[in-house]
Amino acid sequence: MRNFLTLTASTLAMAIAVTAVEIPGAVAQDKQLTIVSWGGAYQESQRKAYYEPYAAATGVKITEEEYDGELGKVKAMKDAGNVTWDVMDVDTAHALAGCDEGLLEKLDYGKIADRAKFLPNTALDCAVGSIAYSTIFAYSADFYKENPPTTIKDLFDTAKYPGKRALLKKPFGNLEWALVADGVPIDKVYEVLGTEEGVEQAFKKLDTIKGDIVWWEAGAQPPELLANGEVVMTSAWNGRIGNAIKEGKNFKIVWDHQEFDWDLWAIPAGTKNLDLAYDFIKFASDPKNMSQQSKYIAYAPTHVDAIALVDPAIAPTLPTFPDNMKTAISTDWTFWADNNEELTKRFNAWLAQ
Repeated sequence: MRNFLTLTASTLAMAIAVTAVEIPGAVAQDKQLTIVSWGGAYQESQRKAYYEPYAAATGVKITEEEYDGELGKVKAMKDAGNVTWDVMDVDTAHALAGCDEGLLEKLDYGKIADRAKFLPNTALDCAVGSIAYSTIFAYSADFYKENPPTTIKDLFDTAKYPGKRALLKKPFGNLEWALVADGVPIDKVYEVLGTEEGVEQAFKKLDTIKGDIVWWEAGAQPPELLANGEVVMTSAWNGRIGNAIKEGKNFKIVWDHQEFDWDLWAIPAGTKNLDLAYDFIKFASDPKNMSQQSKYIAYAPTHVDAIALVDPAIAPTLPTFPDNMKTAISTDWTFWADNNEELTKRFNAWLAQ
């Protein structure tokens, strides 16, 4: 299981040069590859940074599919002996669970890249890091024109900052933020959340804003909720808000206590295109290619050498920028692997009250 992440400013130094896409090794021209990801602006960034350049360089036809992150379909395909997916984008939780359940291939890094060149905790046994992202909260600057929210405590302060706020309809992330907003130090969050008293404390804090919460379930929803005025602040994946800002929306990101995590490439166990899947992941893991994705969405590379190739003008918009990391919370997936089922039941019961 993953350990907590420590990133230094020197590791995250940004250089100016961005180089051209590298052409991978020769691949048979009639091959097809099915890649599954999360849709929306994120998948569009993958299309521009990886899918289209790889297809142009190799002649391989890439078929894109979307999913919600659950592994049930992978298991069903494997059990049926008909795995039709070749490469998947997974988060840390599903990378670990899929590996434990034998649903993902154990990776041979000799076919990808030097494992030591990836940021800590991103080169896993069954998945290799592609981007660093975070859950942040953002607000409408059209609504809060003066004295805007600046801390996670403000998200929970409906007296000082009135209006509806949107949160992801899941317990993880929300419970951590609730404890921090209630005064629990970052380094004690999971210790406290591991007790019955800590869980009660988190839910009591959520109670204070429950009547003002609009729940979201898909990454495209938070910017839409802000744009149509249904909410005045929302939790969101930072890249989704970043893209909305680039499109002209008057939103502001609050980096205070951002919840930090990774997305990774994985190969479903039983794919019929194993060699081709490795070839694509090798291409996507090359620093020169990986550095391109940050141009299309505000997520950071996981290969150390790729970090130095990102345009420094983009750096302040990334979760890994030192100023943005000052109060970051690294999601403890060891904790969630052990407690997700119980806390999800508790969360759903709380929702129904």
